[in-house]
Amino acid sequence: MVGADKITPEMGWLLQRERLVAWLRVAFAVLAILVVQLNPSRTARFPILSLVSLGLFFLYSLVLLYRARQSKLISKYTALATTVLDLVGIALIVFSTGGTRTPFFFYYSFPVLTASLRWGIKGSIPVAFAGVAIYAMIRITLAAEAMAAPIGIDTFIVRSLYLILLACVFGFVSDFEQKQNQRILAFSKTAAEAAASEERRRLTTELHDGILQTLATLILRFEGIRKHVSSAQTELVREIQEMEDYVRDSMKEIRQFLAGNWTTNAFVPGTLRERLIEDMRVLRDRFGCRVIVETDPEDLELPEDVEKEIYYVLREGIKNIIKHSHASKAEIHLRKNDAQLFGSLTDDGVGFDTSARKGDGGFGLNGMQDRIKKRGGELAIESSPGLGTKISFAIPLSE
Repeated sequence: MVGADKITPEMGWLLQRERLVAWLRVAFAVLAILVVQLNPSRTARFPILSLVSLGLFFLYSLVLLYRARQSKLISKYTALATTVLDLVGIALIVFSTGGTRTPFFFYYSFPVLTASLRWGIKGSIPVAFAGVAIYAMIRITLAAEAMAAPIGIDTFIVRSLYLILLACVFGFVSDFEQKQNQRILAFSKTAAEAAASEERRRLTTELHDGILQTLATLILRFEGIRKHVSSAQTELVREIQEMEDYVRDSMKEIRQFLAGNWTTNAFVPGTLRERLIEDMRVLRDRFGCRVIVETDPEDLELPEDVEKEIYYVLREGIKNIIKHSHASKAEIHLRKNDAQLFGSLTDDGVGFDTSARKGDGGFGLNGMQDRIKKRGGELAIESSPGLGTKISFAIPLSE
């Protein structure tokens, strides 16, 4: 079933069209049954065939209606199969209820209509000719004529031309409607892109006047501090230089994001374990924290998009440990099987009250949740004051 929040305007239009076709099919089936009930002589020669064909067509119509109401789009092969079944079902009804003199000749317009809705004039014309061919076979064989001569050739030609003309009209109208819908969708997309571009320009201005200027000032202050630090204090000079580089990288990422071409090139696929070890080394070297990074298998291979999302989730967790946790130990565990990836980040820091943070988890925690959910997974945060924090997640690896 197609989720309501995932239905695009185009998909919504296709679903609406299929529901209309399904309801029309049911209406045609019910009308045929009522006509036969009002005039039973129509089935006098082939009563069993008439009963079976009408009953099967009705049940078949109900099945397709149920499928359409379940918001399920049909494939092109299913659409072709239903068009063929419509032609066959209507041919049996025509054959068993009077041959060429049947009152149900106009039923051939139904598969013509459905074909035009699905494929435009390229579909309606072939289906119309197929209907005419089947109608001609019934007339030639005269197998279904009951105590009366078949209709004249002039009547047959007029009806055939009527069906073909109807196919042209239906096909032209459907093609025109599809082109109009495509234009509307194109205009809608253009308007959305324009709105996004305008919002990006507004954010660019605000961030330039705020965060970017603050970061630039921060770089200048780092440079000033570094110049006044004794050259003998090489470790401190290196630390200050690394902070300057980190701020510059952050400014670069912000500018790339605002320009609409942010690709997070900083992360190289296949380096998840190495990047995590490098980030955890910061905890060990600068804060004296005991760290563990374990992966199972050790040579962990993941899809590129999954690997990148996992890295940014765990990096955010490590940043939280640095800023808030005051932990003496931190551990990362990743385990992969054929279907899922399981991961956790645990620390023995000060922790926090998770119930007090509900609904206000902060941008970082909410971002972690969003990244995991985007991959179809689940993330859980367990923490209590004084008892540390555990962030765990599971992500499916197969569709």
